[in-house]
Amino acid sequence: MREQIEPPTQYAWVVYAAAMLMVGGLTGYVLSVQMNRPGTTPIAAPATAPAAAATVVNDAELRAYRDILARDPKNLDAAVKAGNLLYDAQRYVEAIAFYQQAFAINPSDINVSTDLGTALWYAGRADEALAQYQKSLAINATHGQTLFNVGIVRADGKSDYAGALAAWATLLETNPRYPDVPRVQTLISGTKPVPIGEAGAAHA
Repeated sequence: MREQIEPPTQYAWVVYAAAMLMVGGLTGYVLSVQMNRPGTTPIAAPATAPAAAATVVNDAELRAYRDILARDPKNLDAAVKAGNLLYDAQRYVEAIAFYQQAFAINPSDINVSTDLGTALWYAGRADEALAQYQKSLAINATHGQTLFNVGIVRADGKSDYAGALAAWATLLETNPRYPDVPRVQTLISGTKPVPIGEAGAAHA
């Protein structure tokens, strides 16, 4: 497992909004929650990279994995390691092909499946990411990392806040020892569907 999707950073806006309401007596202020980006414009399907700095791909190492796969297309280790190299370098489109190859070799590997879904998300392919996460959940319906990521993609990529909340609620219910429980609780408390009549504009 490479990493979970970087959690949203806009929750400071929720605190800010509350402070403004108390101090300035502002009324009618509506905060439309969005994931990964502060601001007021909903993001339909961003191809955002995680906050961690990209690594530089060792071309000789990548070439070695390509050579192995050219000789042995079913070499799972080479496919996963090549995908990981490219993922860590934020070269997600290239990583996708290797993860797809690895998942075809071993379709029961939930970590490869979820890494593939996350690479698809960062490549701006939200629907495909969610479809891949469903394959992960078919392997293990309570996989914490996958449920976390499903919530992020549903909220940020699809404006499906109800779906995001359901994924995170399932995560907390089935993974009480998940290491990022406080962060999930923060996501849940900050992700609220805003009625269209109050938001002033329809969500994408």
